[in-house]
Amino acid sequence: MKIHFILNDPPYGTERCFNGLRLALQLLKEDPKPEVTMFLMADAVLSAKAGQKTPDGYYNLERMLKGVAARAPVVLCGTCMDARGLGDEELVAGTVRGTMPDLARMTLEADKVLVF
Repeated sequence: MKIHFILNDPPYGTERCFNGLRLALQLLKEDPKPEVTMFLMADAVLSAKAGQKTPDGYYNLERMLKGVAARAPVVLCGTCMDARGLGDEELVAGTVRGTMPDLARMTLEADKVLVF
């Protein structure tokens, strides 16, 4: 099964990105393991900013995203990155800049699409 995640919300302030990443990480542990893809757009692209420093005991989306990106494609909306001044060199390892055609392709290839 192919499951595609689309994350929209800011990395902190709401827990939608946190919950989307939690679910993706859990799915990647299941047997049989589904094929997971992820596309970050709007404020969610800031979840992929490297060098996040969160208080001890608080979740860190950079670490969580690294865990997903190590096992599944994670693509960011390039237009959204540009609007927020986020450069390619600032991204978490394993994540890549993408386009709306990438999002369309990933969505069409998926059996299920989950939007957070």
